[in-house]
Amino acid sequence: MIKVNLFITSECPHCPNVLQALSELIKEGTIAELEVSNISLIPEKAQALNIRSVPWVKIGPFELTGKQTKSELQTWINRVQSETGMQDYFDELLKTGQLDKVIHLLKKDSELFRNLPLMMQNKKTSMGAKIGIGAIFEEFQGSQEIHQLIPMLSKLLKSDSANLRNDACYYLGLTESSDAITSIQSLADDETKEVRETVRDALSIIMAKKKPHES
Repeated sequence: MIKVNLFITSECPHCPNVLQALSELIKEGTIAELEVSNISLIPEKAQALNIRSVPWVKIGPFELTGKQTKSELQTWINRVQSETGMQDYFDELLKTGQLDKVIHLLKKDSELFRNLPLMMQNKKTSMGAKIGIGAIFEEFQGSQEIHQLIPMLSKLLKSDSANLRNDACYYLGLTESSDAITSIQSLADDETKEVRETVRDALSIIMAKKKPHES
């Protein structure tokens, strides 16, 4: 069963349309429960959720702001039960410049990191999201969270796409882990010059972090 939370204000021009769309969806049986809050009357509730603009809708794990059509709301409802739903959500956030929100979600749940390699190999992932993924790996450089992605990233090194091999190689370097060295070295003779250069850069990052007794 899907529960939806909606926050509105009396002055919001888009709130009535979103409320109507959600009301129709609950009548149709698409959602099981709809909770509506007017933050003009209970601002402390919005502050607790760090809500800065309305309409604000929470559908499963997805938080949406601004104008939403009934069709768009239906799409997010469908994504709640989809294996790629969180990847779609990250894509939407990253391509709209909400990198900080993605980082916040990743810090709350490290299991969400596994979506990043999956997004990298998905041809539907937006360019904005791909750029954001790079920023995320740099934000978490050397952390245990991206260390756990070494097996998934290593598999991407076998891709037919030079761009994907290149990105995966660089991100393996950002793990700063000696566990990634063998995988990175497998691209030492890659047919693409850029990839070969990234191999050197990635290994340099790891070597710079190795302790003296590890060399």
